[in-house]
Amino acid sequence: MVPELIGKYIFLVQTFVDAGEEGLSWPQLCRKWESRYGSTYPRRSFINHRAAVEEVFGIAITCDRSTNHYRIDAGESAVDKREAVEYLINTFTVNSLLTLGKERLSGRVSVEDVPSGQKYLTSIMQAMLESEVLSISYRKYLSSQADERTVHPYAVKEFAKRWYLVAFSEQAEELRVYALDRISALRRTGEHFRMPKKFNVDKAFESSYGIYLPEDGQKPVLVKLRATLRESAYLQDLPLHPSQTLVKQEGEHCIFALRLIPNPNFIMELCSHGGALEVLEPSSLREAVRESLNKTLLLYES
Repeated sequence: MVPELIGKYIFLVQTFVDAGEEGLSWPQLCRKWESRYGSTYPRRSFINHRAAVEEVFGIAITCDRSTNHYRIDAGESAVDKREAVEYLINTFTVNSLLTLGKERLSGRVSVEDVPSGQKYLTSIMQAMLESEVLSISYRKYLSSQADERTVHPYAVKEFAKRWYLVAFSEQAEELRVYALDRISALRRTGEHFRMPKKFNVDKAFESSYGIYLPEDGQKPVLVKLRATLRESAYLQDLPLHPSQTLVKQEGEHCIFALRLIPNPNFIMELCSHGGALEVLEPSSLREAVRESLNKTLLLYES
């Protein structure tokens, strides 16, 4: 039920994106709906879907009273936020096409599996929509048994082929991050919580890297990296962090600057680039990367 609803929300977004600034009249929208789903489109359903699209994706579908055409708001909600939901929309669309054409496309399309997103993601998103408290059984990687947690699901976040739940923990009385593949059981309690009005998951992680939330007192620092020209091309196409900027080119290398809080996820990422990327500063990060690489080297020297 939940995937079907999300599919309908995405269909609306894509339909109005394709329609552009001219938008669609109610009869035009109904014809597109009937062509896609084979049934009439009740106006009450459209009203509910409009509200859900704005809540889930932050995209407002407005009505131009001078033409009676519906369209996506050309302001901030449609333009600035479109990139933020583009990946989710594209991922859902591709997955739907792969499901529908599984036999015909067999052996012709290869995608990476994200196992942690298959079991609980849709239930969590539904709980997010309804601001419903969840009870989860969660086991850390180094723990032999699962702990029961009562959480307020604020957001979901994908990183390195894993989905994570960003939630307020009633036990810890603070924001925590839970890997979906470490959740062994999930139950909707029927209780509800009040979602903080100004919470934004991208803002919560903007000064960090990966799925580490900033700790109390942690501040972003200036990070400078030297990369080979070949590696620099990749970094410019796929920046390590939104704050990344190209400072200058020095012969066969480029210097990049970032401002973030270095954490284990970031150190692992830097190590994965091998000799194509060098940390120039801060010295503490340079030393942390050096130690990590030395430990790896020792494994192969013994």
